[in-house]
Amino acid sequence: MGANPLRQSLLQEVRDLFAQEPALRGLYGYDPDQVGTVPALFAAVLSSSSPDPKLRDLVRDLALEAFETGSELVEVILDDLLATTARDEAESAAQVLHSAHGFQALMSYRLTRALWLDGRQTLALALKLQFTRVFSVEIWPQAQIGRGVWVDHGLGLVIGQTAVIEDDVCLWHGVTLGSNFVDMGEARHPTLRRGVVVGAGATLLGPIEIGAGATIAAGAVVTRDVPAGHVVAGPPASDRGVGRFAGFTPLQQLRGQDR
Repeated sequence: MGANPLRQSLLQEVRDLFAQEPALRGLYGYDPDQVGTVPALFAAVLSSSSPDPKLRDLVRDLALEAFETGSELVEVILDDLLATTARDEAESAAQVLHSAHGFQALMSYRLTRALWLDGRQTLALALKLQFTRVFSVEIWPQAQIGRGVWVDHGLGLVIGQTAVIEDDVCLWHGVTLGSNFVDMGEARHPTLRRGVVVGAGATLLGPIEIGAGATIAAGAVVTRDVPAGHVVAGPPASDRGVGRFAGFTPLQQLRGQDR
């Protein structure tokens, strides 16, 4: 997969945004003219989410270390940003970076996940708790989340420890990917295949699989597998057959690739 186009343009976009509204420097606690790399930019924005100065400094240091040493991690965040900007029909990626609550919550997961994989599990869980308080979103660092994911609004989102989310998935606020307290094995949370869309307030429980391109309507309660491309709606959820919604533009097309 080729380089994300935002890697070359994002820093200048942010500087232009702050030039238009100088008050942003005080609001976000950093000056983009003093930031020279995309990893440093992401660290500055993520740390700005905390109202506590000590926590802000800690998050910035941890994020900067993780992002500077993880080039693939930065590419994943850029892909999330590219997808969010396109699907939210936002004016610019710079605006999304600073104002999209769901994107910032997902970026916080990217950091705790990196810490978890680096063997710093206790720190990852402690930081996850702090981000939960900030964003009102709980995403466990053990969960596996692909790239090009769009979390719209995000408030109330819960993603359990063994959940698996593939590329190009879209999640609205209030979604729960939880366990059913019956199937309590190593994989006890849902698996969402590529391109799944889950509407606001939907609850998906247990080790179920939501097939590629399926749509879960807002408020649905899903406890069984959903075939690829199907739509389910209602509590309890009922299968409405193959949906007419073709899905959002996939990440590969956003990056200028046809395959």
